[in-house]
Amino acid sequence: MSLSQTDLTRIALDITAGLSDHDRFSRLLDTIRQTLHCDAAALLQFTGQQFNPLAIDGLSPDVLGRRFIISEHPRLEAIARAGDIVRFPADSELPDPYDGLIPHQGDHLVVHACIGLPLLANGDLIGAVTIDGFDPKQFNAFSDNELRTLSAIAAASLSNALMIDKLEKQALQSQEITSVNRIDPDSRVEMIGHSMAINSLKNELSVVASTDLNVLILGETGTGKELVAKSVHQQSNRAKQPLVYLNCAALPESVAESELFGHVKGAFTGAISHRSGKFEKADNGTLFLDEIGELPLGLQAKLLRVLQYGDLQKVGSDKSLKVDVRIIAATNKDLKQEVLAGRFRADLYHRLSVFPIVVPPLRERDGDVTLLSGFFVERCRQKLGLKSLRLDASSLALLNDYDWPGNIRELEHVLHRASVLSRAQSSSNSCLITPQHFDFNVEPQTAAVKPKVKANQATLPSNRTLKQATAAFQSQYIQQVLTENDGNWAATARALALDSGNLHRLAKRIGIK
Repeated sequence: MSLSQTDLTRIALDITAGLSDHDRFSRLLDTIRQTLHCDAAALLQFTGQQFNPLAIDGLSPDVLGRRFIISEHPRLEAIARAGDIVRFPADSELPDPYDGLIPHQGDHLVVHACIGLPLLANGDLIGAVTIDGFDPKQFNAFSDNELRTLSAIAAASLSNALMIDKLEKQALQSQEITSVNRIDPDSRVEMIGHSMAINSLKNELSVVASTDLNVLILGETGTGKELVAKSVHQQSNRAKQPLVYLNCAALPESVAESELFGHVKGAFTGAISHRSGKFEKADNGTLFLDEIGELPLGLQAKLLRVLQYGDLQKVGSDKSLKVDVRIIAATNKDLKQEVLAGRFRADLYHRLSVFPIVVPPLRERDGDVTLLSGFFVERCRQKLGLKSLRLDASSLALLNDYDWPGNIRELEHVLHRASVLSRAQSSSNSCLITPQHFDFNVEPQTAAVKPKVKANQATLPSNRTLKQATAAFQSQYIQQVLTENDGNWAATARALALDSGNLHRLAKRIGIK
């Protein structure tokens, strides 16, 4: 069997249809798998000397979250360096990166057909397609030229998708190409996830990053607020300047002012030399004030002055020092309540919250637990020096059912502990994580596993049309979310992942505004 012109045309039409990148890539893999009759396939993007999966078919779902460093995976390295089709012999001694990651095939893919298609754009490697078959002779009927044509189509699809993504970000940021590319793409912070909640967050970051607005990051403990701050900085026009970090909760009040603003020699006992504060170190860059809700009231007033006038005084000095600093602050506290309680200045709160960003908790990121699990398990595999480390299906189900009160930080710790236990109980260099390796009772607050929600068995009223019932549900749900966000329509739109204008129009149409 060979690839006909009809097959190639169908592939080209399928992957150039008006779909989102994620859907387009998934369709590409599905089409390749059907056309080549392969048992597993993956579309990978090459960035920073590693391959990042964009779509998978026939592989364990957590593979989508893994990051494959080519120096640790000889087959992927061979594909990256070949510049042409790579056919691996069925008896190749090179370990397969997907060992144990193809469902129902055991721990090792010993004898099988494997081909790597490097994807090139303007002579540069931008990705790869890998195809695997359980029959060692599975792909013998396809010529190298046919596979090169398939590779070229996939490369064009990936290149176009990356270009569209780049142009969309430029449009959101209203920036010139030169400013968008201030940071090497390979060094960018990566947010793992494809959920609606995380995609909405990424869009917000793209909008605010290119401005000089102060940003207040809100969210529960462990949701990744520091990662969000780094992302804002790296996408900003200050990206080549420093990002300075200060944890306000770990700052003794006696030295807090010196840490922020610096001091001169002799300002107090122990001040044996001049010292620059965090603001001075962050001049022309970004200052990230983590746990801003813990900052003492006295310092809040001095911080406000710097934000208002851009000048500060070192401890023990009469001179003013001009600084140009963008502030990104983060807290897991409800600052509105802190203001009402008199523990946080209202004027500082309004200065900081010009653009509030709410980082969604993990339990609201549908599907992202699987991707994050793959990401962390692959990181654990690297740290533990294992050939293979994987999660069985029941472990993934358990992880997805849990409520994650500690969010991403808890998930990372749970998987690290499970990985260590799995390694300790295994006699080989290939380990499997099973439910017995998890203990969600390690900490009191993590004892409860999220119960399965049972379908409502009550009979719904049938005296409405579907349109009327839909409008009634929308009205009730929007009003509920609006109440949860203290009547703030902009925050409600973000929570619902809707454009603010569209939400206002919908609210008017269904009669709640």
